[in-house]
Amino acid sequence: MQLLNRKVTNLSKTRPIKIIQFGEGNFLRAFIEPAIQKLNQEVDFNGGIAVVQPIDKGMVSMLNDQDGLYTLFTKGIKDGKEVESKELNTNIVKGINPYTDFYQYLELAKEGQLQFIISNTTEAGIAYVETDTPDMQPPSSFPAKLTVLLYKRYTHFKGAGDKGLTIIPCELINYNSDTLRKIILDYIAQWKLEDGFKDWLLIACTFHNTLVDRIVPGYPSDQIETYNAQLEYKDNLIVSAETFFLWVIEGDERLKEKLPFHKTDLDVKIVKDMQPFRTRKVRILNGAHTAMVPFSILYGNKTVKESVDEVFTGPFIRTLVYDEIIPTLDMDRAELEAFAEAVFDRFRNPFIIHQLSSIALNSISKFKVRVLPSLLEFVKRKNCLPMHMVFAFACLIRFYKGSYNEQALPVNDDAEIVNDMASIWQLKNYAQISGAVLSKVEYWGEDLTQITGLKDEISKALRSIDEKGIKEGFTTFKNK
Repeated sequence: MQLLNRKVTNLSKTRPIKIIQFGEGNFLRAFIEPAIQKLNQEVDFNGGIAVVQPIDKGMVSMLNDQDGLYTLFTKGIKDGKEVESKELNTNIVKGINPYTDFYQYLELAKEGQLQFIISNTTEAGIAYVETDTPDMQPPSSFPAKLTVLLYKRYTHFKGAGDKGLTIIPCELINYNSDTLRKIILDYIAQWKLEDGFKDWLLIACTFHNTLVDRIVPGYPSDQIETYNAQLEYKDNLIVSAETFFLWVIEGDERLKEKLPFHKTDLDVKIVKDMQPFRTRKVRILNGAHTAMVPFSILYGNKTVKESVDEVFTGPFIRTLVYDEIIPTLDMDRAELEAFAEAVFDRFRNPFIIHQLSSIALNSISKFKVRVLPSLLEFVKRKNCLPMHMVFAFACLIRFYKGSYNEQALPVNDDAEIVNDMASIWQLKNYAQISGAVLSKVEYWGEDLTQITGLKDEISKALRSIDEKGIKEGFTTFKNK
């Protein structure tokens, strides 16, 4: 079987480079590439992608060996039914490693039809490195590399306003483009680049905050023979992803004209403010994930799918989402419920095995960001406690004891927190334990013993868990 390339597939024609993409990993190849391919196929976007390897070690050489081609397999649940597909992605024109060919990297700045910079260099990628200088080939950080490229474009086109770029980072930090723009401005100041370049950056270029959402397991090594059997060529860059896709970009009508996703069926939302969508995702998807983990592990489940399918834990999690989280959000109720249904479809995806133990990392800090805001907002709006969330909170505290029914629990957190919680569990009674945990301002950002009734309810829930178990304990707690 021949290695996948353009000759084997009779795809000699490539599109003009309209996008520079920083990052060649699984996520971008399962997220950005299929989105651009849909634009190319359905609205004649006619955009090719040049991929830049953002760190010294990467996959650009493998990508070039296959002429930028690879196969994307998507599998998932949609409207309660299993769906799957495969597609050959053909948008990548070339891959460039700036560590081995810095000249070729800078040549990208001269591309006349270039319009977009898209990136996903991990959350750590958008960082300011003080030791980076403009004469390094290349600088170490992604923002510094981008600053050098933008400056080259500015000088090559003599500051032409129509040669500015649309910059769309996809790193998973809030206000990702605002952060990136600030760092670039810091480099301009540090490197003493001329004011004209700064003006060009702020006027001719646009920066857009984003939210991306798709689970991408990546290369399916454990099932690779099954995937290979569906192909007529050898593909070393197969990538697998769930069916669900959501891309929210802050932008205006001009951006919609440049990226006409509204003419496709892909769920790309170009909106004035993406924060409601981010809040929706963090509270519903991430919040349900985080709330279920200790609760479901203590019950005896092993995976997310098992948790939402099981006859007791499944309804518990749904009630927590629909009756306690959704009422705290200000978006349209029907839209929130539709998103929640999509989330539960994703949780049930039989093709993605999410071990609860693998997502138990840093559960306390995750609870603070993902669940606690919903609990506090529920109390504010309803003037009562959300009892499923309170019980999940108690399960979190019980989880950090480290063992349950003589079985070790997969507690995975900072050693200081683990040791601190172990000390708290040496206290004499549940009331003291509840008060000690809830008063930890360094955990929660505030003293939660000030929330009326919370300390007592957590104490009762902890007692019920230890005396009755999770299922009967919740029933006792709820009906007390």
